Amino acid sequence: MTVLTARSTAAQLLIASRPVSWINTAYPFGAAWLMTAGAVDAAFVVGALFFLVPYNLAMYGVNDVFDYESDLRSPRKGGAHGAVLDRRFHRVTLAAAALACAPFLAYLFAIGSAAANLVLAASMLLVVFYSAPPLRLKEVPLADSVTSSAHFWSPAAYAVVLAGAPWTAATTSVLVAFGLWGVASHAFGAVQDVPSDREAGIASIATWWGAAATVRFAVACYAAAGAAVLLTPWPGPLAAPLVLLYIASVWPYRSVPDARAGESTRGWRRFLWLNQIAGFAVTLLLIAAARGA
Repeated sequence: MTVLTARSTAAQLLIASRPVSWINTAYPFGAAWLMTAGAVDAAFVVGALFFLVPYNLAMYGVNDVFDYESDLRSPRKGGAHGAVLDRRFHRVTLAAAALACAPFLAYLFAIGSAAANLVLAASMLLVVFYSAPPLRLKEVPLADSVTSSAHFWSPAAYAVVLAGAPWTAATTSVLVAFGLWGVASHAFGAVQDVPSDREAGIASIATWWGAAATVRFAVACYAAAGAAVLLTPWPGPLAAPLVLLYIASVWPYRSVPDARAGESTRGWRRFLWLNQIAGFAVTLLLIAAARGA
């Protein structure tokens, strides 16, 4: 392999891993670990690094390989939304994802309890079979949103179980809220792909229900997530109003017809920025909670 080819491959793998989204999986693990185990140790470092890069390369890389036909028809592909992964890089992307994950998984499985290993294994199976056959859960309406959501809350659940922390009502409320937020976010994200998915013959929650109904479902899930946050210990309820930002962002598309579903991409771009605002606010609340405020 020439230097130029190596650089091209590295660039393709970097794009496929969606750097802008790395924090979305590493943060839940790290925050949950620090709030339960309360230690910066080898398990924390290895877990955080795993969920930062290898996990995302596996999740998005596998998706890019098996969504190739749909991606070719999607006008939004590029940048933060991911690129169309050239066929020449399909095999190397799958191999790189497996090789990147292997040493981290080996260590985490070695130090984990049976329960922790079960959660981690389930998380990885969902990462692979969300996009890959024979399950290809992303083409099972509603299961696609539920599975996609699990990609983001499962690192947090894994951290809690790996740390051996007790499973409390507060933990359940937080993960339910996070899960509902994830379902809403995936569902809304699927709306913009209705035309390209239908052209490629790909099913999704949005192609099944239609653009407008899916947006309204997302609004309901965001609202339910806010309600679940109200059940958490203080200062957790202060995070509930954050869902209003997401509701306000998707609300303009509540009646968008399928033929104009691509217009919702503007709302999806706002979603990426809203995550930064919400993440900052949640971090402040976690610090306050850790200090006993």
